Amino acid sequence: MRIAAAALAFVLLGAAPAGLPLAVTPGGRVLVIGDGQARFGWPGVYFEGRFRGTAVRVGVVSDTDFFRVLIDGRERMVLKRPQAPVTISGLSPGEHLLRIEKMTESQTGGGRLLAVETMEGGTPLPPPRWKPQVEFIGDSYTVGYGNTSPTRKCTRAEVHDTTDTQQAFGPVVAKRLGYDYRVIAYSGFGIVRNYNGNRAGETMPLLYPRMLPDDPVHLETARGRWRLKAIVINLGTNDFSTPLHGGEAWGNANALHAAYRAGYTAFARRLMAAQPQARLVLMGGPTFAADVEAVAKTLASPKVRTVRFDGLELGSCDFHPSLKDHARLAQLLEPLLR
Repeated sequence: MRIAAAALAFVLLGAAPAGLPLAVTPGGRVLVIGDGQARFGWPGVYFEGRFRGTAVRVGVVSDTDFFRVLIDGRERMVLKRPQAPVTISGLSPGEHLLRIEKMTESQTGGGRLLAVETMEGGTPLPPPRWKPQVEFIGDSYTVGYGNTSPTRKCTRAEVHDTTDTQQAFGPVVAKRLGYDYRVIAYSGFGIVRNYNGNRAGETMPLLYPRMLPDDPVHLETARGRWRLKAIVINLGTNDFSTPLHGGEAWGNANALHAAYRAGYTAFARRLMAAQPQARLVLMGGPTFAADVEAVAKTLASPKVRTVRFDGLELGSCDFHPSLKDHARLAQLLEPLLR
């Protein structure tokens, strides 16, 4: 269902506006806080606004994140850990589409959008209308962990700097199909077990409702803005990629697989109850595709589909999917999301 953007977009005001405030439509999970600002932390967040004029001012701040600013689909600048507003001027007279994209992953902290304003006598226009919406839930594969790196060997800083969620398979296929999207993903996390058994009990089903990944207080309650056409889940790599250690909750691999299938089924049913109109697409990699197919069989719904992937080159940081791999995954998903 298409919903008028004017009813849902919000206006973000800076402390000392120098132009006219521009209404923007947010993509992804965004928390509007009491002082009129917006906070965000999940990957793949973006904002879109329309204006008529030759200049626009963007106020976005973050201690960790990189942002891409586009005008009419063309990249104008990349902001790295911005702390002050920037102005883009010298545009041709007429109507323009502004887009601000969060590129990097911030498991803590995140960023704020303080103000978007037209400058030099420009005129704000109504923001873009909502498009069909799709959600991608996952781990580092869905985040796009180090996906622009040409090498597998990366420092921690290099992983951060070469991660571009907007070029991960989810946003790639959503943009191709003309959908709005949100990415609820966290590197290293799984359905019942995280990478190497880290942070036992704090897995993606627990984090999923949070408006910010590191904030257990603010949970998503309003469903109206996001009436999803499809939900794509890719979780399982971290559950099985490292051997079990003594003291973990599962005595052997069979017990872990059984717990994974039960936990996945329960999580999927939660999602289906919250978004009953949505198609559910379950992705399965080499180590857990059989479990994913078992979950789909248990769910026994015509709205549930599975897609198996294998043979990725995994040429980016720490043996993660490259841009070529993400393009291939997007191609696999496209017919299921049309």
